[in-house]
Amino acid sequence: MAFFGLFGNKTKQETLDKGLEKSNTSVLSKISHAIAGRSTIDDDVLDDLEEALITSDVGVETTLRIIERIQARVKRDKYVGTSELQRMLVEETCALLAENDSNSDQPSSADTQSPYVIMVVGVNGVGKTTTIGKLAYMYKQAGKKVYLGAADTFRAAAVEQLCIWGERVGVPVIKQQQGSDPASVAFDTLQSAKANGADVVLIDTAGRLHNKINLMHELTKIKNVMQKVVPGAPHDVMLVLDGSTGQNAFEQARQFTAATQVSSLAITKLDGTAKGGVVLGISDQFKIPVRYIGLGEQMTDLQPFNAEQFVKTLLHN
Repeated sequence: MAFFGLFGNKTKQETLDKGLEKSNTSVLSKISHAIAGRSTIDDDVLDDLEEALITSDVGVETTLRIIERIQARVKRDKYVGTSELQRMLVEETCALLAENDSNSDQPSSADTQSPYVIMVVGVNGVGKTTTIGKLAYMYKQAGKKVYLGAADTFRAAAVEQLCIWGERVGVPVIKQQQGSDPASVAFDTLQSAKANGADVVLIDTAGRLHNKINLMHELTKIKNVMQKVVPGAPHDVMLVLDGSTGQNAFEQARQFTAATQVSSLAITKLDGTAKGGVVLGISDQFKIPVRYIGLGEQMTDLQPFNAEQFVKTLLHN
């Protein structure tokens, strides 16, 4: 089930416009500087555009792919003025992301799996628990029965925060004492969810990158225990990244994808940063669908990611 229509397209677009305002202003000023005083798209313009994209946190590899596509387009179309560069940039960036199959407004297969289990991973401070709360709200608004599992037992504040979200949204939270075995919490959560006919289960996990080996073992143990209750669980391993950290988000993505099989991404805190270009680079480089973007503190400020809509909002005047 798609969630685009939940709050109305106008509200959604307005939220996207506001959330990407800083990033939009920053990247457009750099692009304007790149083409200032130029009439045609030549090597100098493309060099300056390359610098503009890299310094907007798009990432070197993705930037080079975009520049190569524009170069081919200019060669094919012969004479192309700088007035057309922005439109060309939007079109080629959209085409690049579409090739990665990241342009999806389908949040999950929650309509075909019951319960549908999402294990949420990410370091502390990226907005992981808040994202879980917002997802719970989104699913509940779609008529789903939701259970939350507080398997981040390493940090007491994480359990408390998840319980607050559970109360706010009106969904049950399964928890144990601080320091309990996270896999045990996940097991209890799935047992309770299954017994009570839940549609969706969101499992919070510890957000520490002590090292890849320990992280891998912990997440693998949680997965194995969950599969004893719900075969095939988790159906989605969602990595939450803080978009405001720019290139550090790339590094976190590398470490988590090396430690576990991440199947979707949620990129948060885009409303308070000019580093929105990081979404383009992460979507392109990791070939993992960006499922959601966080654009504010309200429950409705977590939006399904649509690549074309995002690119047009980021790169258009």
